[in-house]
Amino acid sequence: MDRDRSAAPLWRCPLCGRTFAARNQTHTCAEVGDLDRHFDACAPQVRATFDRIVAVLQDIGPFTVLPEKTRIAFHVRMSFAAVMPRRKWLSGHLVLDRRIENPRFTRIETYSPRNILHAFRIASPAEVDDEFTVWLAAAYRVGEQRHLTG
Repeated sequence: MDRDRSAAPLWRCPLCGRTFAARNQTHTCAEVGDLDRHFDACAPQVRATFDRIVAVLQDIGPFTVLPEKTRIAFHVRMSFAAVMPRRKWLSGHLVLDRRIENPRFTRIETYSPRNILHAFRIASPAEVDDEFTVWLAAAYRVGEQRHLTG
């Protein structure tokens, strides 16, 4: 029987303060950056698309936005999604607990049987539709590590 990892206490890196599900997890130990900097060279719809993703996630549950050097990660117990703003779109990925074949995913990489990266590219808030919202909710569940409890 799997123990409920979603209830275990988080480990906080003593240097950067970031939280992790695994003690001493390997990471780029750096302070988070400026969120707005990621959008400096972007068309307005790129920020609007990001804001739509944030709004959908806020309806799902609490999370942390981590503006890192090369990406913006979404984190609960673990990072479950990330985006990289480009001039006219967001490149990104969701971590799901099963493989979903869909032409909206540009690449799928299996890291473990229940941690499967699904890469995407979206260019407008309208693309954060009902289908994408279902995937965000599934990724959020992975971020909570609830997919490991049964």
